[in-house]
Formats: sequence, C-alpha cells, structure tokens
Amino acid sequence: MDIKEIQSLIRFVAKSGASEVSLETEDVKITIKTGGTTNLETTVLQQVPAVPTQLTGMPQAMPAAAPAAAPVEEPASVEESNDNYITVKSPIIGTFYKKPSPDKPAFVEVGSQVNQGDVLCVIEAMKLFNDIESEVSGKIVKILVEDSSPVEFDQPLFLIDPS
Repeated sequence: MDIKEIQSLIRFVAKSGASEVSLETEDVKITIKTGGTTNLETTVLQQVPAVPTQLTGMPQAMPAAAPAAAPVEEPASVEESNDNYITVKSPIIGTFYKKPSPDKPAFVEVGSQVNQGDVLCVIEAMKLFNDIESEVSGKIVKILVEDSSPVEFDQPLFLIDPS
C-alpha cells in the first residue's frame, strides 16, 4: 500500500461518517479514527514484521510518515536553547542524502568542521542530484534529517556552530 492509497482511504473514511476503520495487510496495519463526518482525529500507521523479501517496497513508503514529523519538532526545541547556531535549510523539495553514493562516506558527520562552500549533503529532485553547500564556516552540531528521507522547501537540515 503506497502513500496515495493511504491518503485516499483517509479521505474516504472521513466522508463516510464512520468513527473508526482498521485495515491490516501482510505489511501494514492502519487504524483511522474520526470525531465525526469531517474531523479527522488520529491516523495510526504501524509496520507489521514480515518476511524481508515482502518488505522490498515498504521501507520507502513507511519512513515518509515518521521522519516528516520528527524534524519539525527537533529544530524548534534545539533552536530555543541554542540561538547562536546557524540553521542550514533545504532550498528545494526532494530526497535528502548524507552520502554521494551508497558505498562512499558521508559528506559530514556531527562534529565535522566545515568551511564556506563545503558540500553538506545532496538533495535529489526529479532525478537530479543537487549539492547543498555550507554558507558559513563552523562545526556541525546536529543533523536534523534522516538519510534517504523526503525534505520540504525551507526545512531545517543542519545546525552549525559558527564560533
């Protein structure tokens, strides 16, 4: 089941007036609870352990839901206590990669010293790989996005200590 099918199911349940719907397949268990005909209260996605060969397509669909929520919360709490850090944000929508290729080391890690113009990561958009360069020199304090996860425009990616 892909994201489009899940979104379609959520819209259908919201319009139907049902208060709760559960769907379970070999790979995914979904529970949708609504507070009425239009108020969608909770959507729960849970990956059910299965034979590794059956999960070939699922890891790409499932992480899209979880990482999208985590980075939104983390930068706010980190930035409140550390206003002296520079936040590097995504200039485009795409998929975030820490490495130039799967068999190569990451561009940067937490604690890495970077200079202005150094490549921090790559964002793939429409089959094009775009180098994201540091605009400041400093030390990587935190990487706010998981490798191979989707990112939005202006989403925080890194925190850099310029001192």
